This record gives sequence, structure tokens and C-alpha cells, in this order.
Amino acid sequence: MPKISDSRREERRRSILEAALRCFIRTGYQQTSMADIIAESGLSTGAIYSYFPSKRELIRGVAALVIGDRQIELASAASAHPVGPAEIATLLIEGVRAHAPVQALVQVWSEATVDPELRGLIQETIGGMRETIAGALEPWARAHPAQLPDGADPAEWAREVTPVVLALIPGFALQRTMFDDFDEERYLAGIGVLLP
Repeated sequence: MPKISDSRREERRRSILEAALRCFIRTGYQQTSMADIIAESGLSTGAIYSYFPSKRELIRGVAALVIGDRQIELASAASAHPVGPAEIATLLIEGVRAHAPVQALVQVWSEATVDPELRGLIQETIGGMRETIAGALEPWARAHPAQLPDGADPAEWAREVTPVVLALIPGFALQRTMFDDFDEERYLAGIGVLLP
């Protein structure tokens, strides 16, 4: 049997993750089975399990895919001009809104409070995003010293503000999931009012 190329292998891996993501969006993480993902992907059971031996590995891969894509978007925006807290939060939330299983994210975060392995997976995935946000905020802080507290070091300020900016994403996801009357556009507009 011919060996599959690295690019084809990565393409198939991403295709499986996208199938899992569609399933998680449709029925949530807990209610999605490996059989659902296999059916959604159109691949054989063996093909799926050769890439992802468990649903937990799939959610890890989906999280890395969704967050990795947001990191690329953020890095691209930051390379064009310094991006501040409001622009970063808005960019990340719009990416999550368009490409992530918001209800499934809330389920996974909830389960992570009692599942140490899943919690570790989330910490690992979000850790890279924290570094990306802090790295994007520091040039903005250097370009806008009047927006910082007197005498604040831009790098330190970026590290302090990063968890607050990041917290706006689960706040958005939770309210979108829980409240039928949640106004997504008003939330995004409010970020611009609240943050520089």
C-alpha cells in the first residue's frame, strides 16, 4: 500500500477535526459519539482511530485547531498594526462565534472542573493563546503609553491584562449559551466602551 504524504495526512487530520467540530456544534461534546464522528467524516473506523484514538484526543485536536486558527488571525492583525485589548477581544470572539462550537465549549469547560486530564488539556491549549495575546498587547502598550497607568512597564502591563482580555471569550460563550435574549452585537460594542 502506498505511503500517504505528510500534506495529505495533515489534510485528512484536519478533515476529521472539522467533522468532529460539526458534530460537537450539532449535539454537544457529551452527546457526540465516536460513531457520530466516523459517520460525519465519511471515513472508516480504522482511519479515524489511526489519527485520534479517543474522543478526548479529538476534543484536544478541535481545541488546538480552533485556537490555532485564532492565533494565526491575531498574529496577522498584530503584524499589520499594534492591536489593543478591545480589538483583540473582538477579533477572538468573532472567530469563536464563526468557527467554534460555543455550546460544546461551555460543556467542556464545565467538565474540566471535575476532570483533571481534561483540565490539563485546556490549560495546555489556552496557555499558547495567553502568550499570543500578551505578545500582541505589548507593542500596543509601547505605542500608547498614555493608556497605561503611570510608570507601568508595557510588558508587565500586557501580562496583567491578558487574562482579563481572555476572560471575555468564556463570558461571551456562557451568555450566548444561557440567555435567549443575549445581544451578541451589544456585547461586542460594550467591549469597545470598556477597554481602550
